[in-house]
Amino acid sequence: MTLELSQSRQRAEDLHFSLYQRALHPELFHIHQVRRVEQRLYSAEVWVVGLAHVITVQFGDQYLTELVAEHSDLLPRMGLANTFRFRGERDYSQSFTGGLRYILSTQVERMTSNLFPATHRDISRDRERKGMFWEAEDCGPEGLKPFSFLDFEARECEFHVHAFHLFPGERTVVRTQSIFETERRRTNGQRE
Repeated sequence: MTLELSQSRQRAEDLHFSLYQRALHPELFHIHQVRRVEQRLYSAEVWVVGLAHVITVQFGDQYLTELVAEHSDLLPRMGLANTFRFRGERDYSQSFTGGLRYILSTQVERMTSNLFPATHRDISRDRERKGMFWEAEDCGPEGLKPFSFLDFEARECEFHVHAFHLFPGERTVVRTQSIFETERRRTNGQRE
């Protein structure tokens, strides 16, 4: 059984953030797209799972996984560092052993019926140039389809992800900006 619900039933107000100090099993999700990134100090994997996402970054033998999805009892409790429901704007950061740091900025924006279609169009246009894009089959108001758009940047010591989940039925955009960072290390393993 996977966590993805019917696309027409997914709601922005049901999304939760969870941060794990472990990888999550792919069989928990219906994965629509996968991207892998290899850097000298880390590797990352990004999954689009409907109107949700999973980002796992591995630093040596340590893992950090960001999950933005509906809450489910199927999710493991082991390795859970934090979880909360998305509401308004929120900034969150946490440091871990080994020089790892995680930084998150979130915004849930409910828009007017005039503003949402333009925002939907603008973010949808970005998919033509870059990133990962998934669109639901169900149409919302004005023929607008719910979608997820993720864009990322791999730097030497940091992995940045910008995610947008759009819910036309609620005229709502859930935005997240995540940074996974590690300290720079010399080739002998010492920190710089």
